Amino acid sequence: MNIEEVKQQAGPREFSPRDDLPREYREAATRMLEFHANSEIMGAYLERPFIRKAPSLERKMAFSAKTQDEIGHGQMLYRAAESLGIKTRDEMLADLANGDGKFLNCFHYPMERYVETPMIAFFVDGAAMRRQATLKSSSWEPYAHAMDKICFEEGMHVKHGESILRELMSGSKKEQEMTQEAFEEWWPRILQFFGPTDDQSTHHDFAEQVGLKTKSNDELRNAFLNTYMPKAEKYGLEIPDEPRIRDNGDGTYEVVEDDLDWEEFFTVSKNEYEGSKQQIDSRARAQEAVQWVRDMLDGQATTGDGPTPQAAD
Repeated sequence: MNIEEVKQQAGPREFSPRDDLPREYREAATRMLEFHANSEIMGAYLERPFIRKAPSLERKMAFSAKTQDEIGHGQMLYRAAESLGIKTRDEMLADLANGDGKFLNCFHYPMERYVETPMIAFFVDGAAMRRQATLKSSSWEPYAHAMDKICFEEGMHVKHGESILRELMSGSKKEQEMTQEAFEEWWPRILQFFGPTDDQSTHHDFAEQVGLKTKSNDELRNAFLNTYMPKAEKYGLEIPDEPRIRDNGDGTYEVVEDDLDWEEFFTVSKNEYEGSKQQIDSRARAQEAVQWVRDMLDGQATTGDGPTPQAAD
């Protein structure tokens, strides 16, 4: 199958590892899936400290479950990417640890205060749900299938984040002020979550033509604003003056994209932001800490010295 045939068939059908697909498609799908998988992993590392920092046992358990979910999502997506035959899971994980792997802009910034957690768990996860729901119809079948499970669990994550936001914004005046301050800091990053504007997006046109994506960055960003502007206001958050948001008067909104710092965004996307190294190093240290487990399992697989299965009674 050549790339023109892929473009003609994308939409009416999904492609699987059994299909003879051109390398151009496989590379584009691998890049997209690897980016998504890396983002799930790095998102988990951002929230993991709150298993300890959260103020109640219930919240600690919720952060623990969410972190496990995100790591699981990453592994599912690495496997879906690996099935394209371009890169192995180990190669993708190694690239992430050494700073070559790319991931979503929001996960480059440190998150240190509890009042910041709903910025990820409610707003960023809500943005992710908006994007991921469209990927259930991605033309790469293993990706679309993985999204069924991921979207279900992400829906629970959004509810978790909304519960924290509700609690904070109905708390003391100081809690409300601190949450508003966190919202003002994170709001531009959240709006940039969907990536550059359509006219600056490098890969969108091809990804849409071959059915890997079904919605553009701008379409997703506007759909997010239409849903989350009213939700932010519902919980008492004041929308910052910058970046400016246009109210179209019919329940729809648009961001004035020139107000967003796209220079910073592209610095972040290249892993050159000052906080990126800290985040990547945390992943590298974690991978190094458990290297002995992988070495042991590899050795058992090579020598056949693994545990002997017990015979059934």
